[in-house]
Formats: sequence, structure tokens, C-alpha cells
Amino acid sequence: MPNESGFAPRGLRADVVESALAGLIAAPKTLPAKLFYDAEGCRLFYRITNLPEYYLTRTETALLRSLGGTLLPDGLHDAALVEFGGSDETKARFLLDLRASSGEPVFDTYVSIDVAETALTDLRQRLAVSHPYLMTVPIAADFMAPLRLPPLTGDRLGFFPGSTIGNLDPGAAVDFLGAARESLGPNSWFLLGADLRKSPAILLPAYNDAEGVTAAFNLNLLRRLNREAGADFDLRCFRHQAIWNAEAGRIEMHLVSACDQTAQVAGHTIMFAEGESIHTENSYKFTPRMISDIAAAAGWELRSVWTDPANYFGVFLLRHG
Repeated sequence: MPNESGFAPRGLRADVVESALAGLIAAPKTLPAKLFYDAEGCRLFYRITNLPEYYLTRTETALLRSLGGTLLPDGLHDAALVEFGGSDETKARFLLDLRASSGEPVFDTYVSIDVAETALTDLRQRLAVSHPYLMTVPIAADFMAPLRLPPLTGDRLGFFPGSTIGNLDPGAAVDFLGAARESLGPNSWFLLGADLRKSPAILLPAYNDAEGVTAAFNLNLLRRLNREAGADFDLRCFRHQAIWNAEAGRIEMHLVSACDQTAQVAGHTIMFAEGESIHTENSYKFTPRMISDIAAAAGWELRSVWTDPANYFGVFLLRHG
């Protein structure tokens, strides 16, 4: 059992050790956002999506619900929905439940790609009950890595909701969309959800909620390193911080050291000065023109844009000929 510091030595995971050390020996210190999503991280993130301050999920969900089949290009049938970062089918179901004029489901295949392997197993079991006709293909992988999809013979629609595109630096966003275009192949479509620029007075509470769930989510990253990377972080010596970087156009999340301290990670000593931070996540905010430019640089053409009445969130339909 973990003690108060959150340290609980167990077996190491080489991939977690490698990712952690690569960021922690750099200057400034960073950790990749993919490390958030162990089982506890997934649970905490689900709680975040239901917080009153976190407008993103409910706004995007309302858009998906209200737009329904108008989100899809005309004539899509016998199609595969390929969700990048899909450990939960909640948003995908707004598409998977759609029917063609013939009454047949638009999608007969659902490919879900995510690093959370346990969550993917649960997803597959749920869909086997709720959508028995659907071929569900979970792929436990980092969607930023090169991907070879299973053979897909019909129409293909990529799906990347939740403004996860905002967690990527602009160059990485172009690289991701370019790699997704290659994976999906010619004549494919892509549906992208992206958070839009707005007042920091609205943005910041979404990443620093009054209940402290986002802080727990951020600190859980260190707890995971204690468990899977042979680390000995004392969670009491770090605090969560969310800031708006106006120049870069992004929310940043940090874990700030409360004192001068050292930590061990897989036998490596990592030194921290008081006030020094580990940069754990970016969340870029976009204009429609920015999304169009990123998509074009990756070989996609922007075909349609939908936003909510307050212009908080956008859903973008892209086409690769």
C-alpha cells in the first residue's frame, strides 16, 4: 500500500521509465501527457469531465447530440469509425448509433486506439452487449506513434474528439493529422473536436476546479511514476498549477516543487529547486482559421465547421481525397 508520500515500490515499466527520464533530465522539466492515463488517471479524468467548471465535454457532447447525422458526409455507409485516443465510447456512440436511410447502421466497424489497455477491454465488452452487430477493434497503442490499421474495406471516418488536438504543439498536431491521413488512406474523412479561444476567466477554472479534482489528476502522475518507474516522489512536496500563456495561446499545467528537494527515478537522482516546475500538459485553444491551416499543412481539406451558440467549442469535418 502507498504511504503518505504516494511511494509504493513495485515492478518497473521500461516505457514509463524511458518517457519519465527523457522529460525530467531536460531543462525545463516536462512529463508527457500520455502518462496521466493509468486506471486512476482515467477515473479522475472522467470526474473532471463532469465538473461544473469543465465546459468542454458537455459543450462538445451537446453539439454531437444535436447535429447527429448532419456531421457525416453524404453517402457514408458500411463505414469504419476510427477513434484516436478513444478509451471510452461515450462520444463515439453519437456516431455509432446513426442509421442510413435504409435503416442499416452507418458504421459496421469501430477501431479505438488508446494507451489505456484495461479501459479498451471494458469498452469492447460494453459494445458487445449494446452493439452486437459492430466489429469492435481495440488497439492498445500511442496514437502519436506510427500505426498500421486493420484492413478496412469501406468508407473510413477518423474521429478525434475532446480537443485532444490541443495537447499537441502545433508541429506535433500537423504530424499527427498527417500520420492519421496516411493510416486512414485516400478518400477518407476526419471529424475533429477543438476548444476555441475565449476569456481566461472561463478557461482557467476548467483546469483548476474548486473541488481539486484536476490537482489530484495532475499529482497522480507522480504517484504513477512511484509505482511504475521506481521513483520516490513525495506528493506532499508538489502543488498543482494551471496558467494561461497568452503568447502561446494555451493553458499550461505544472507540478511545482514546494521546496528544494531531490527525487529518485529508476536509480537516477533528479534535483528540484523551490518553485521549479514539471510542465505536464498544454491545452492549446484555437480559431477556426488555425484549425484550417493545421489541417491543410497535414494534407486535409476543411469541409465543414460547427460551433455551439457561445462559440466555446468547434467540430470540424476534414476530407482527404
